[in-house]
Amino acid sequence: MEPGEALGIAAQIAVALAGFAGVVVVFRSGSVHEWSPIDKLRLRLLLSNSILPLIFCMIGLLLLTVRPAPAGIWRWCSGFAFVMFLLFAVTMMKIFRHLDLQQIQREHGTRFVFYLFGTLGIAANFLQLYNTAFLGAFWPFFTGIVFQIITAMFQFARIILVPPE
Repeated sequence: MEPGEALGIAAQIAVALAGFAGVVVVFRSGSVHEWSPIDKLRLRLLLSNSILPLIFCMIGLLLLTVRPAPAGIWRWCSGFAFVMFLLFAVTMMKIFRHLDLQQIQREHGTRFVFYLFGTLGIAANFLQLYNTAFLGAFWPFFTGIVFQIITAMFQFARIILVPPE
């Protein structure tokens, strides 16, 4: 599969996941402002993990339209993804640390899931850095996109399956 095709498909999936976030908000009881902090975090993760891959796909597609294609296209994309992943991770860690510890402990697996995906995210981010510095290949950049989409799908499933506070 060509990079343009892969990015186009990933962008469609990311848009669909962002749309699912809207469906969740509409069909869930109460306003978003009335949700518990952990439920708000899940929604924020769902939206962020849908929008970031969409941004990465659009930047990749934009750079693919340049003729002749820049030699370092995937290095540039991975460098941008590295910075965005880092900002995203720092923001999410700050929010997670401000949550009520008792509420997190009451919910089975919340802390484990957060740290599991955090660890996988760190690995995906190091892959972006490695791709920027050495490889310059498409697959590490796309791996970061796929990781974000899988994380968004997981958050969507958790929001649907875990009852609200």
